[in-house]
Amino acid sequence: MDKTIDKKNIGEWLLNYSLYIVLGLMIVVVIIVDPRFLTLKNITNILSQASTRGILALGVAGLIVLQGTDLSAGRILGVTAIVSASLLQSTTYASRMYPDLPALPLIVPMVVAVIIGAVFGLINGFGVAKLHLHAFIITLGTQLIAYGVSCIYIDRPPLGAQPIANFDERYTKFVTGSIKFGSVQIPYLIFYLAIVAVVMWFIWNKTTLGKNMFAIGGNPEAAAVSGVNIVKNIMIIFLISGILYGLAGFLEAGRVGSATSNTGINYELDAISACVVGGVSFSGGVGTIPGVLIGTVILQFINYGLNFIGVNAYLQYIIKGLIIILAVSIDVRKYIAKK
Repeated sequence: MDKTIDKKNIGEWLLNYSLYIVLGLMIVVVIIVDPRFLTLKNITNILSQASTRGILALGVAGLIVLQGTDLSAGRILGVTAIVSASLLQSTTYASRMYPDLPALPLIVPMVVAVIIGAVFGLINGFGVAKLHLHAFIITLGTQLIAYGVSCIYIDRPPLGAQPIANFDERYTKFVTGSIKFGSVQIPYLIFYLAIVAVVMWFIWNKTTLGKNMFAIGGNPEAAAVSGVNIVKNIMIIFLISGILYGLAGFLEAGRVGSATSNTGINYELDAISACVVGGVSFSGGVGTIPGVLIGTVILQFINYGLNFIGVNAYLQYIIKGLIIILAVSIDVRKYIAKK
């Protein structure tokens, strides 16, 4: 009898943690194939690349806690990256989008990007909270709108559609600079992600908004009966997500060194994957900030590792798809088990 119980418990444990086992084995395989992968430089590169996706994931996570999602996150990041890039081109660059624009303080394009992201966030929130649309539908619509805006903005005469690059040196240093600790260079982007994560942890765990978010995600009807203003709280959570997308877009353009209409493509899938891998449940009401960060870093570790050992780019899409399916399958299984 005890052996049967032990086997059952072991089987349950293996099923519940199968995703982490698979991801861990993938990382081990990468290290075995090329031991040079495990260096301090590669680790800081991974964390740097994970930074903007991590900020994006922190925005998406709150929406998943509300039993929603956001398909527009990547495209909103894209349009804010394009606008930021266009305002921060070097004044000595002959093909500037705005040839007569003086050198702006960095805070101005950042605020513009955040405002654009916030507007899209409010549109999504209004659709969910007031129009009672499913988050999948409203964010699918704003995804297309954001992409259309990006294409119109970037494809203008006389230059036409071309990458926006040649940035002001201040912008490049602000985003891609680093601090030296001994022999290790720690990129600024890691610190930016850490600051955002601390702020979001505080909101989730120490504010009434955070408590209300988990209450609405866990049981909207019970939350409403308890006196929680459902519409107001949903709108604020979507607003915060849009602000984070705008900030991520501002940083992403500087990180990559250019912006095009394809900037941000499929980033929402990476963000959603990171959230689910990090334990944010699609059934609502469950999730942690450290979990989102861990999910983001693990997936970026695998992305970077697969590229490092030369795995076919198309095969990587298949692997990402399988990871998403496995993660959501485990999440659904846990939800059914609780019921």
